[in-house]
Amino acid sequence: MKYRVTVLSGDGIGPEVMAEGLKILQAVAAKYHHEFEFKSELIGGIAIDQTGSALPAATLKTARKSHAVLLAAVGDPRFDDPKLPVHPEDGLLALRKGLGLFANLRPVKVFDQLVDASTLKPDVIRGTDFIFIRELTGGVYFGKPKKEWVTAGGRKAVDTMVYSEHEIARIVRAGFEVARARKKVLVSVDKANVLKSSRLWRQVAIEVSAEYPDVTLTHALVDACAMQLIRTPSAFDVIVTENLFGDILSDEAAQLAGSMGMLPSASLAGIPVSGHKTFGLYEPIHGSAPSIAGQDIANPVATILSVAMMLRYSLALETEARAVEAAVNSVLERGYRTDDIMAPGNTRVGTRQMGDLVAAEV
Repeated sequence: MKYRVTVLSGDGIGPEVMAEGLKILQAVAAKYHHEFEFKSELIGGIAIDQTGSALPAATLKTARKSHAVLLAAVGDPRFDDPKLPVHPEDGLLALRKGLGLFANLRPVKVFDQLVDASTLKPDVIRGTDFIFIRELTGGVYFGKPKKEWVTAGGRKAVDTMVYSEHEIARIVRAGFEVARARKKVLVSVDKANVLKSSRLWRQVAIEVSAEYPDVTLTHALVDACAMQLIRTPSAFDVIVTENLFGDILSDEAAQLAGSMGMLPSASLAGIPVSGHKTFGLYEPIHGSAPSIAGQDIANPVATILSVAMMLRYSLALETEARAVEAAVNSVLERGYRTDDIMAPGNTRVGTRQMGDLVAAEV
């Protein structure tokens, strides 16, 4: 079968890590007799330069005709001025909304070979392997009203955190489905002691739990969860939460793995049911890192693991996904490291060589 993949290399180190992700897909195609058709489009700063828009209409049109979208990085310091009318990140938000990508999956796994790469004690993070399910198209990032104005007493601004029962139920179901395929334990994170939207969130989560009697549901306040992620990260398996909390907590948890260059993500338009294909966008959680662009030192592993997630969730190719993950593990076991995870006794490699090594293992 031919699989159509929209390729969005974006800004900074994006083209470099994307090249390695595509290299892995080509290795998968050769071994398992698949065919991948890649269609490159623009997003982010490079799209603003060439079209004036962070998300050209052509990009969204191509993405909608694909089986999946693979994105590398968005961001350019030339557009950091908040007074500018358009920013690279606007393209990513518009893409998520335009494709209906409501479920963001961010796995956080501490590889045994990298327990010393984190600033936390090895005995605290060893065995950590959990996944965030973050609601991606609602909450304070999209709620109305959202504005800034001037009064006689000074400037004011407002953002609105709003959630419907439907939005909560579908992301919580995504959490339950992922938990059902793992250890059957789900933690729902909210701020129900303060926020009305969180109280509704907790009510709906409890109601949906009746559909999943085989999964144990517990609740955690977001501040308590933030503390426990540092104190006992290995205690978690699946965490489901709303947009803002998920954004903050998943970035905090990224440090457990020692580098953001190790962590992939998936943004899905449907509930991830094992063995079924769900349209999605796949990207490393790191940024565009313009300061190291073009130097062949960026870590491509997060992009490569994002490819594995794409194979699993959008193409239903579980065997191929596991092969890519096993290849990454094998390369790390042999001591190969990019700059961000380098330690004494390891062998330093660049972006391209790391991709070559993983592709060879596939």
